[in-house]
Amino acid sequence: MAKSRGVEEARDKMFSGEKINFTEGRAVLHIALRNRSNTPINVDGQDVMPEVNRVLDKMKAFCHKVRSGEWKGFSGKAITDVVNIGIGGSDLGPLMVTEALKPYSKGGPNVWFVSNIDGTHMAKTLAQLNAETTLFIIASKTFTTQETITNAESARDWFLQTANDVSRLLTANHKTPLSITNAVIMVDFSFLTDVMLAFSQWVGGRYSLWSAIGLSIALHIGFENFEQLLAGAHWMDNHFRSTPIEQNVPVLLAVLGVWYINFFQAETHAMLPYDQYMHRFAAYFQQGDMESNGKYITKDGARVNYHTGPIVWGEPGTNGQHAFYQLIHQGTRMIPADFLIPAQTQHPIRESLHHKILMANFLAQTEALMKGKTSDEARKELEATGLGGAELEQLLPHKVFQGNKPSNSIVFKKLSPFMLGALVAMYEHKIFVQGVIWNINSYDQWGVELGKQLAKAIEPELRDSSEVHTHDSSTNGLINFLKKNSA
Repeated sequence: MAKSRGVEEARDKMFSGEKINFTEGRAVLHIALRNRSNTPINVDGQDVMPEVNRVLDKMKAFCHKVRSGEWKGFSGKAITDVVNIGIGGSDLGPLMVTEALKPYSKGGPNVWFVSNIDGTHMAKTLAQLNAETTLFIIASKTFTTQETITNAESARDWFLQTANDVSRLLTANHKTPLSITNAVIMVDFSFLTDVMLAFSQWVGGRYSLWSAIGLSIALHIGFENFEQLLAGAHWMDNHFRSTPIEQNVPVLLAVLGVWYINFFQAETHAMLPYDQYMHRFAAYFQQGDMESNGKYITKDGARVNYHTGPIVWGEPGTNGQHAFYQLIHQGTRMIPADFLIPAQTQHPIRESLHHKILMANFLAQTEALMKGKTSDEARKELEATGLGGAELEQLLPHKVFQGNKPSNSIVFKKLSPFMLGALVAMYEHKIFVQGVIWNINSYDQWGVELGKQLAKAIEPELRDSSEVHTHDSSTNGLINFLKKNSA
């Protein structure tokens, strides 16, 4: 399937810098951000690696200054807390990685993430911070995202309540922007140009944690560990690029997913990491997968007559076992699932008792999904408890497990920066392969735009008390109810 759909050719085009994101006229080169071999990668005849390395060098120097205490707040105190203000790819990736790699954060500042336009997110975060020792990272590709700009303005106002002078915001280095455009807005925010970190148009937001958007990661875990994250991803890139597709892990995962979605009508895909540090892993790939392959128009401009991207969801084990595994085991839908677990725990308390129980549950769940429990096996178990007759016959069908439920078991030695990088890159390439097989563009996201456009039209209508009649009856009713009851 992968060969007949041109996966190898499409892969080579991506790695060579061709503009495979054809609806936006862009190359797709997140692989260049972690290109540790430094092999030239050209876009429009120009090697992108010198610029990649310049940004990495700038990040390294900045991380050293902050983590060493050389970078001071306005009162001369060292930075203790970093707040990343961004949304989507400028939030989900750094948040997932900093949570997953908490054990590697010794010596780094605390990191906080504010994404939601809901003022509660900003207010609750700021309530725990000291303006004298807080650094804000404004993470945005375009610096026009409404949520990010609004939150950045609120952070600036909060800071100035303590500093009382905008010049202190500038000279004390309390804000660092990550962007490549809209310099006018940056000047309005009083940014120091020498701490602006750029990332290129060929970096998609949901693939940007490897770029300057990963600054909060590097500050938290240290730049050396950030480099290990890049190295792990680069290792997987090499595997994906050079391994025959019959043994190519991202390709195999992709083909299995297509098999279940298009031939067994699976609608969802569960990601079930048996590691509490990976509790944001599924949420991260909700965007990574669903924003990439949630498309119904092919590269040829035609509507597909088959299903494309799945609904991605999940929670860490064993929490999920006590919440939704019932549906996976005995529900009416096929739910393919990826189970992930490290052989070693970061916290071997009680002689690793907790981790041994965790591993036992991991192994038991995948075995149960595969084997199930037959009627004869269930009958013997019930008879062993002394149950018989009509009571046994009534209960028996409820104790049967169909089995033959698909799952992938992904096991690794330890959740290190290198290993996390490899895992993330593995899923990135899986998503790419599925997009090629479905003949869709995995690297645009036009479906995000319509809601934004409508919100801009509605926002002015919420500013006064007059009734609104400019929309459909349902939307008019909702707007008018909210206006009437929001005061």
